[in-house]
Amino acid sequence: MQCILYELTASMTSLKRYLTAGDAGGVEAKSKEKKQTLIIILVPSVAVVFLSLALFLLLRRKKRLRKRKMKDILETSQNNKGKEEDLELPLFDINKTRNKVLDWPKRFHIINGIARGLLYLHQDSRLRIIHRDLKASNILLDDEMNPKISDFGLARSVGGSETEANTNKVVGTYGYISPEYAIDGLYSVKSDVFSFGVMVLEIVSGKRNKGFCHPDSKQDLLGYAWRLFIEGGSPELIAESIVESCNLYEALRSIQIGLLCVQRSPRDRPSMSTVVMMLGSESELPQPKEPGFFTTKDSVKASSSSIQSKISANEITMTQLEAR
Repeated sequence: MQCILYELTASMTSLKRYLTAGDAGGVEAKSKEKKQTLIIILVPSVAVVFLSLALFLLLRRKKRLRKRKMKDILETSQNNKGKEEDLELPLFDINKTRNKVLDWPKRFHIINGIARGLLYLHQDSRLRIIHRDLKASNILLDDEMNPKISDFGLARSVGGSETEANTNKVVGTYGYISPEYAIDGLYSVKSDVFSFGVMVLEIVSGKRNKGFCHPDSKQDLLGYAWRLFIEGGSPELIAESIVESCNLYEALRSIQIGLLCVQRSPRDRPSMSTVVMMLGSESELPQPKEPGFFTTKDSVKASSSSIQSKISANEITMTQLEAR
């Protein structure tokens, strides 16, 4: 901007000096001719400088507005871990309510609410937002069990029709992070879909993916849910506290949707708009493929995918992720 102002000032000074010199000169005809020539040369230059200045100010204003919009969206969405609430309602970490007896309608209501919140971030907000750290502890519940997505410290926005981006620094939480993000640093709306699928399986089963190890098969929650599904034993995954009173059709459908969301390839995972539609309808669901990070935890031989990534989490700073 200083360069533009300097050029404008220099052009105006040159014009003024030349016009003054012309007035003090001897030959009026030549003076007038020179004045006209100089004006013809300098006026377009001054116009270009003014246009450049206007364009610069416009672009700077747009950049400020974009940053302000992003800040407004994140501040509106973020619940600050219950410290400041617009609704002035007490909020509870979904992890703290996991061991309480939540009947199936409440659990299904929570799943639906999270799905609609993600749909808003991915599609309906002014900027497309990828949360990047979606997990149970970042889902807050009010006293009516309405879920609210919180903690947007790692969130990123992508412009226009973009749905993915790449980073050299992988951040997130072990147990919820998607394979393509952990391995290649590629995050997208489908990364959030993967995390959502993990939470669905956690809510239905009452178990956490991180730290879960089936005593017989030594599988994590995703591997256990997948094995039960392909063997036709998905009802065994439903939490004991709700197995007798739950809507079995909705629970089994939720498990299948969760498995669709945690498929290894992001191309196979549904979008959040499709997830919301599947949760609210009785249409036939596609068959899920093997989930990402499907592991057994005692003597798995790492084949093609063995990596070490720095994971930004409250509980760990380094973990080895294995997939087969």
